Amino acid sequence: MDAALASPWHAGEVAMQRTVGMAERMDELGRKVIRGFMPEQHRAFFAQLPFVVLGAVDAAGDAWATLRAGRPGFLHSPDPQRLRAALPREPQDPAEAGMEHGDAVGMLGIELHTRRRNRMNGVLRRSGEDGFEVEVRQSFGNCPQYIQLRDYAFVEEPQAVPVELEALDGEARALIGAADSFYVATYAEVVAGGRQVDVSHRGGKPGFVRIDADGTLTIPDFQGNMFFNTLGNIALNGRAGLVFVDFASGGVLQMSGTAELLSGAEAAADLAAFDGAERLWRFAPQRIIRRAHALPLRWFAQDNGASPAALRTGAWPAA
Repeated sequence: MDAALASPWHAGEVAMQRTVGMAERMDELGRKVIRGFMPEQHRAFFAQLPFVVLGAVDAAGDAWATLRAGRPGFLHSPDPQRLRAALPREPQDPAEAGMEHGDAVGMLGIELHTRRRNRMNGVLRRSGEDGFEVEVRQSFGNCPQYIQLRDYAFVEEPQAVPVELEALDGEARALIGAADSFYVATYAEVVAGGRQVDVSHRGGKPGFVRIDADGTLTIPDFQGNMFFNTLGNIALNGRAGLVFVDFASGGVLQMSGTAELLSGAEAAADLAAFDGAERLWRFAPQRIIRRAHALPLRWFAQDNGASPAALRTGAWPAA
């Protein structure tokens, strides 16, 4: 088999791995842990989840991250190559525009009450309006770092009221400024495999995302598994979608825009001031949509549930 075709990494991921001297090691590891099917453990895991995180790309090339919820069992894997989602259309969700038959999507299964998470990407297939299947292209596990422990409860059905913002308002800034996590969708056009979409969790201490004067977000990247799915995608095409969750109300703040990896003197100064950050990236929102009460879930922080990995990181210097 051609070694280039056998590698699970695309050029952006490999380039990032080379910056830390791990390209050869990650090539070997990736062939072992990234599969073209879902192992039995992952199939069972998705079936017990109350929500899933999705990454999608609309017709304009804008990336969107979103959350969709259902009673455990709304996700079901009939065989290792497919995952079914009993999720009807959600026209008020901007990510819906990138969830048509044949679209590439990313999926993240994450249990906030246990810190378990598994990732998958593939191709969406529709046979009706009440759900869809995803044909698996890549399936792999993730470590539990930077996830804050939260329990959940179902409440009344969501009543989303979407509002498109021209810029981050006070409510949006308060949510981001207090956030200890968010989800990010990115993608790459992979020569051998077509479009590949990823959606990932990012976490830290509350306030780890800095809102800059021009409304852009500066985000520290901490030590991780060196897969570099998110940053590798950003290195190739610079498009991203972020979603912040209001755990108390079930609301979401979704943004689509451009992203870049930071370098130079400014980045070096910020890195020196933020303990634990290995690199920085910046996100400039171009579309911002707030959907109040979008999810039928509420989350509650567990006692002593802060991520040990996040607690070892620093914070932005006071302005």
